[in-house]
Amino acid sequence: MKITVCIGSSCHLKGSRLVVASLQKLIAENNVSDKVELGGTFCMGKCQQGVCVAIGDEIYSVSPDTVDEFFKENVLEKVK
Repeated sequence: MKITVCIGSSCHLKGSRLVVASLQKLIAENNVSDKVELGGTFCMGKCQQGVCVAIGDEIYSVSPDTVDEFFKENVLEKVK
């Protein structure tokens, strides 16, 4: 599974750096680094929704406050 986080200016201002750090930590803590690839990209074109996180063609709006729930529901459930 590939997770791509927008690190463009709008998402950066909304906390993309914290989202990336949290995802890195969650991937390591749950021992799924062999199943999950984390990457960054610039603007996904949905700046109003930021922080934009893509899994495949699906784009999610994630914040530093919702990243744990996002990871549990959209990543762990699918890779375990």
